[in-house]
Amino acid sequence: MAMNTNLPEVWLRGPVENIPSLLQPAAHAVMQALEEVKAIMQDFPHELLWVKPAGVASVAFHLQHMAGVLDRLSTYARKEMLSPEQMNWLQGEGKEINITVDALLARLEHNVQLYLQQLSKTSESSLTESRTIGRKALPTTHLGLLFHAAEHTQRHLGQLLVTARVVKANYSNRQT
Repeated sequence: MAMNTNLPEVWLRGPVENIPSLLQPAAHAVMQALEEVKAIMQDFPHELLWVKPAGVASVAFHLQHMAGVLDRLSTYARKEMLSPEQMNWLQGEGKEINITVDALLARLEHNVQLYLQQLSKTSESSLTESRTIGRKALPTTHLGLLFHAAEHTQRHLGQLLVTARVVKANYSNRQT
């Protein structure tokens, strides 16, 4: 799916339906990230998923991590602890496995949709409520978790965009 360059960035397209006003920036950020990931990953060669140029994290890691962060921070925002499945996903991030680009994109898209659903069910009055992260119960707020999920997704989007371009350019240079 190529990114439609005729459209403005997601945040300039207006409010996302059913998302509270204070959470619009978070929704816009993850929606923009998903669009850009889909665009850069179009026709991305499977054999390049785990390449680590100059020792940086692979494209596959960034896709795994973006999906995982949205899932984990959404869980903490609901005042829940991580499940064994979530812990396994976390421990597997960055470990080379036989997985396709399509499977990684499907997981990311699924987790973006779940995150947006959670935002739509979030009361703005709850945003300053205390929340904790992990076994150490590190302190934050409901808004802090929801915002950081979006911000962290954007951070890894930037890293993925650069890594994917470098890897594809190096691959193309070897083919010629």
